[in-house]
Amino acid sequence: MTFEQIKTSADFLLSKIDQKPQVGIILGTGLGGLIQEIDIKHTFNYSDIPNFPVSTVESHSGKLIFGLLGGKNVVAMQGRFHYYEGYNMQQVTLPVRVMKLLGIEKLIVSNAAGGLNPSYEISDLMVIGDHINLLPENPLTGKNLDAFGVRFPDMLEAYDKNLREKALSLAKEKNIRIHEGVYVAVSGPNLETPAEYKFLRIIGADAVGMSTIPEVIVARQMNLPTFAISVITDLCVEGKLKHVTLEEVIAAAQRAEPSLTWLMKELVK
Repeated sequence: MTFEQIKTSADFLLSKIDQKPQVGIILGTGLGGLIQEIDIKHTFNYSDIPNFPVSTVESHSGKLIFGLLGGKNVVAMQGRFHYYEGYNMQQVTLPVRVMKLLGIEKLIVSNAAGGLNPSYEISDLMVIGDHINLLPENPLTGKNLDAFGVRFPDMLEAYDKNLREKALSLAKEKNIRIHEGVYVAVSGPNLETPAEYKFLRIIGADAVGMSTIPEVIVARQMNLPTFAISVITDLCVEGKLKHVTLEEVIAAAQRAEPSLTWLMKELVK
């Protein structure tokens, strides 16, 4: 993916919107409800945006939405891209690059994840404080796009400390069950085996998913303050393991959605 291709996508959108967005939002599996809170000004199907991939997952609707949320101009991805869909990491992270060129100053990312920490319960929220990347490809591999940042970005504080503290404080005020933990990303699309869950817990992860880290890596390269949060949709702990379907994952995400929607709206505000 070249800088020119990314700029073409951004220029197309800039020619059609009247307000530059301040905050970019990526909504994960079963978490599209925040869209109801946005005063929508423009909606674009991914298929209509030059160079954009198209979401192939049934629970991801594939729209880029511009509007007002909490008094701020936002751009929200209703549906994201995953490595397991067959896209390379440059395609997976293209929207974050585009949002940066559109003018966003902060990025908020959500996902559905399996809980590895024994103290977590289904539909709990977990603010991501750090991550472990087990994905087989990195979005910064290949020729460096110097316009976006350095070849070797530092990942010491990949998740903005102020945004994390603010979110935890807001959740506490509202008595929302929330944790802060380490997120590990694997490629999927299959769920993990009991032995793999055990391994991921041993290496220090509190939750496991198949997304988010690529977007955070490119955001970090571009010095874009980022906040990420997981909804725990199934329990991956010995003694609590059971067969899980996509429908159950979506149902668990939707139960947490009112709390998550409130929290994200307040954070944007």
